[in-house]
Amino acid sequence: MSRLNPRSVAKEGIAALVNVETYIKSCGLEHRLLELVKIRVSQINGCANCLHMHTQEALKSGERPVRIFLLDAWHESALYSPRERAALGWAEALTN
Repeated sequence: MSRLNPRSVAKEGIAALVNVETYIKSCGLEHRLLELVKIRVSQINGCANCLHMHTQEALKSGERPVRIFLLDAWHESALYSPRERAALGWAEALTN
C-alpha cells in the first residue's frame, strides 16, 4: 500500500506538529513516560508506523515490555503509577 507523504501536501500541518513535539520535549515529563503516552495515542489512532517507532524508543529507554504489552488496558493494571495514569488519561481524552 502506498502512503501519502504529509510533508509534500501539508507543510503547515507538519510545522505545527513539529512545534507540538518541541513543546512536549520540554514539558517536564520524563522520556519513558512520553513514549508510553505516544504508544497509547498511536494505538488509538491505529498507526502501525508510529507504534513501531515509539515502542522501539520506549524499549531503548529502559521501558519493560510487559508495561508496553498492557498499555491498552492501563486503567485495569497496577503496573502504572498515579502520575502515569494521569498522563495516559489526559492523552486519551485529547486524542478521543
